[in-house]
Amino acid sequence: MATAAELRARRDALTAQRSSGVARVSYDGKTVDYRSVAEIDRAIEALDREIATAEGRRLVRQVRVTTAKGL
Repeated sequence: MATAAELRARRDALTAQRSSGVARVSYDGKTVDYRSVAEIDRAIEALDREIATAEGRRLVRQVRVTTAKGL
């Protein structure tokens, strides 16, 4: 398993490529081609989970729904 520092380097490379609009990322002598921005986003989310696991913490995501009758 990769270290947290290596995972952060991969995430930084993906984030930079996402903002530039280019779908090709290179790191550690490897090149990965992505088909869409959504695919890059999923890869970033996966790396966030791996980083959290490597650091011994959990990612907590909450969704709060609030409704009203409009009265």
